[in-house]
Amino acid sequence: KKNSYNQGRRRFNGRSIRARREDSVRRTVYVSDIDQHVTEEHLAALFINCGQVVDCRVCGDPHSVLRFAFIEFSDEQGARAALSLAGTMLGYYPVRVLPSKTAILPVNPTFLPRSEDEREMCARTVYCTNIDKEVSHTDVKVFFESICGEVSRLRLLGDHVHSTRIAFVEFVMAESAIIALNCSGMILGTLPVRVSPSKTPVRPRSPRAMSQ
Repeated sequence: KKNSYNQGRRRFNGRSIRARREDSVRRTVYVSDIDQHVTEEHLAALFINCGQVVDCRVCGDPHSVLRFAFIEFSDEQGARAALSLAGTMLGYYPVRVLPSKTAILPVNPTFLPRSEDEREMCARTVYCTNIDKEVSHTDVKVFFESICGEVSRLRLLGDHVHSTRIAFVEFVMAESAIIALNCSGMILGTLPVRVSPSKTPVRPRSPRAMSQ
């Protein structure tokens, strides 16, 4: 009996997660033809009159002339109102606005800070994208230490599929992380690096992960 109760509860949980996702999709618009100089702040400012913006995610290669974004509102009315802004000039191009087919992918909750210590670590950490593949771990460390201050931990990630790499850089001082945000657009290797506040701390690797 208990087993069938658990199965029923799992089915219910699955349905409720699906319903939440569908609700989120209805509250989200897909915006394309975004000028490469337009930031998430610019986009949120454009759509603020449509309703409360709860999330805004710009995607695509920062080098590309045009990128795309997903904007989620607190209600469906906001998303419907946003559709009327199609054709609005933002930067050098008129943006296209369509109902979204997908929800904004949330940050994996297991990566989010789990304690006050980890929240404090986040305040000292930045997330970097568009890092030149030829750039080494040492290059990234020297780049940030020469401008911002001492780096306590650095995780440089990448693979053979993507043309650029990403990094999480944790500083000794929170002030250094704030200074690092001003490095966005500076050339690291041959590419302008993008720097934003990190939503996740850099956790020490487990011994198993180290051996792989």
